[in-house]
Amino acid sequence: MAYRIGNREQMMLLPQSIEDYVGSDDPVRAFDAFVEALDFSKCGIIINPKKVGDPGYNPKAMLKLSLYGYSYGFRSSRKLERAVYHNLSFIWLMGDLKPDHKTIAEFRRKNKKAITNVLRQCARLCIDLDLIEGNTLFVDGSKVRANAGINHMWTQKRCEKSLQRIDARIEAILSESEKVDRQEQELPSVVTMREELQDKKVLRFKVEKILKKLDEEGQKSVNTTDEECARVKGRQGTHAGYNVQSIVDEKHGLIVHTDVVSESNDSNQFAEQINQANDILEKNGSVACADAGYDNTDELKRIDGQDIKVIVPQQKHTSNKKDASFDKDKFRYDSGKNCYICPEGHVLSYRTVDTVRKSKTYQITDSSLCMSCQHFTVCTTSKRGRRISRLINEEDRERLRLQYEEPESQAIYKLRQQKVELPFGHIKRNLKVNAFLMRGRDGARAEMSLLGTCFNMARMITILGIPGLIEKLTS
Repeated sequence: MAYRIGNREQMMLLPQSIEDYVGSDDPVRAFDAFVEALDFSKCGIIINPKKVGDPGYNPKAMLKLSLYGYSYGFRSSRKLERAVYHNLSFIWLMGDLKPDHKTIAEFRRKNKKAITNVLRQCARLCIDLDLIEGNTLFVDGSKVRANAGINHMWTQKRCEKSLQRIDARIEAILSESEKVDRQEQELPSVVTMREELQDKKVLRFKVEKILKKLDEEGQKSVNTTDEECARVKGRQGTHAGYNVQSIVDEKHGLIVHTDVVSESNDSNQFAEQINQANDILEKNGSVACADAGYDNTDELKRIDGQDIKVIVPQQKHTSNKKDASFDKDKFRYDSGKNCYICPEGHVLSYRTVDTVRKSKTYQITDSSLCMSCQHFTVCTTSKRGRRISRLINEEDRERLRLQYEEPESQAIYKLRQQKVELPFGHIKRNLKVNAFLMRGRDGARAEMSLLGTCFNMARMITILGIPGLIEKLTS
């Protein structure tokens, strides 16, 4: 069987015009049309062609390069620099402009806030194109590594231990130095000890500065590489990272809003993220849905109070714990007498309130009733008798539970996974994003804005096709 053999000496004739480098249905043309359709003044970038001084690169061209590069896994400035030399679609997109990696990195660094607004404008364009309805919104969070190592994460305990070791070493160096004769001042060993002593003093100053920052700001930990990242736990272990929040619309699964927070869990994020999405939509949706990680009654009430149906399961709905015969829900609450009635008919009266946990405590009046009960050791093992905690807003929590268990709500919740998990899957698997490149929350937010826009562009191309999307963007 014959083989096809390549010939590097073969004469070829490229098109005379860069415009002919890519076809009319090439995806790069959709990205070009999208950026041209953006209102850069709303993004916060002023385009002034009459600006005096050395000519710079057009911000539109630089944004096109970043957005298109992120869509195909070219995230680092050096990879983007190589692409504008060797990749025809990048050459066409940039009109043969060839910014170096420093210029590309500087554009992203100086325009973090502006890049963050790109996804907002993308969502507004999708609303105008009737691709986002904003009636049902799905919320989800995912952990993404920061551009910092977990070894640079400092806690108060670590600072105190480090100071103890440094002080011990400084004391040892001073003690050893005293034993050295004055005539041996210039020996290499003495010089080395002096250098080490100075290094230890510098390190001690840095650790004391970190400890002071922890005390003043009330933080549990701080990372010396990226001070805004947090210690997060993911499927790949514990690392320094951010908690990425995403709001997805039901109609086509397009991203309405993304955010990056420094909290390791989602329990305090529901209301804030939904409100920001509603601000972009310029209206309130009818349904807001999330998983059990957002189970925080106070947060859910903030959205439920806006006449938005909240569909969020409680932790017990997703736990594998078997339903016990003497769980709290097996005890009847008497609102008139403000007490609980156990399955055996005994009364648990109100005792105290826990302002930290925002709960009330109920305990059986006569502990001997529990001790003599046939279910003792099953219901409780305490010699003081059975105790129950009831949240101050227990009525709201129960109402939200019943709301989640409605058949209509279950159908919406089942749809949640299809819609809200897809963007994270595309970003982490297809685009190979396992960590942010930029440091700080503003940098991470800017990157998430680009990544969210990349996903929306891929979905819009799938829904409308490249010619159809270009036509709508340019009309």
